[in-house]
This record gives sequence, C-alpha cells and structure tokens, in this order.
Amino acid sequence: MEMFLKELGLASKILSDFQDMYEYENRLKTFTNWPFTENCKCTPENMAKAGFVHCPNANRPDVAKCFFCLIELESWEPNDDPWEEHTKRHSCGFLSLTKHLDDLTMEEYYMLEMTRLRTFLCETGRSIINAFEEEVTATRQRLVENFVSKHQYSLPPAVLLHSVPLAQHSESSHCQSKTIQEK
Repeated sequence: MEMFLKELGLASKILSDFQDMYEYENRLKTFTNWPFTENCKCTPENMAKAGFVHCPNANRPDVAKCFFCLIELESWEPNDDPWEEHTKRHSCGFLSLTKHLDDLTMEEYYMLEMTRLRTFLCETGRSIINAFEEEVTATRQRLVENFVSKHQYSLPPAVLLHSVPLAQHSESSHCQSKTIQEK
C-alpha cells in the first residue's frame, strides 16, 4: 500500500510540474545536461519545440518525455529529428496543434488540457493497476507458503507457482498502452 501512495504522490507532482510545460522556455530549461547541443538535429531547442522535457537518471542520461502524451524516448542519436521521432511513435495532441498556444480560445485550451489530463490519468491508472497486480501475486504466494509451512501441507509445485488471474480490466479506448521506447 505504501508503494501505491508513493506512486500517487509522484504522479501528482509530475501532473503539476508538467502543467507549466506548455511554455517552450520551461521545457527548454530541463535540458541543462543534454548530451546533444551542437551540429545535430536533437538540440535542446528542437527537443523542447517537439514537446519534450529532459528526464535523465543515472542509467539513462538521454531520456526525454513529452509533457503532453507522456511518451518517453531514449537512445537518441545526433541525426534524430525530435518532431519526426515523436510523431512516428505516438499520436500527440500537442503536436496536432494548428495554432500557437497563445492563440487558442479558452474552449480550445480547455479541451487540450482535458486531453492531457485524460492521458495522464490513464497512464497513472495503468501503472497503479500493474503495481497492485504484482502485489496481489506476491501476497498470494506468501499466503500459500505460510499455509504450507504452518500446516505442514504439501502442495504440488504447479499449485505453488500457479497464479489465479485477477479479473480482467478493460482499458477504455482513451487509454492505449505506451512503454519507454528506444529510438
């Protein structure tokens, strides 16, 4: 349960932080240690124009995530065009904009933000469901092992390893699966 709460807390922070990423300058500021800065297509400026923010970690210094559709791409190479790489992997409402953000009507901005929030909630919900299913499987295994050891009961190995599937949940057409993708 603690893991779920941490996941929700992190998700809430990302949701809040990413709302500021509609602004190009805010996205650009995230690329402070980006490995490609000159004589290439995936400069910080081009990455930010394509909606990406830089989300590095110790093992993956070139991970970029779209603030809007949340797709993560890594393993960038100097000649990779951020806009092209983004569009060929995922449909993104931000990339589909036909107007500058400042030119949107209130209704258009509202609809855009609702799309971003829906994407975020689908992604977060999927992540929490996966973590919950893993915890249920581990808890079931611990309960079976406890029962077997406490009652000196021996189950066939297939029963110990068998996992009863959780009720299938259907994803709405608004929630399509995405994973981190190598370029």
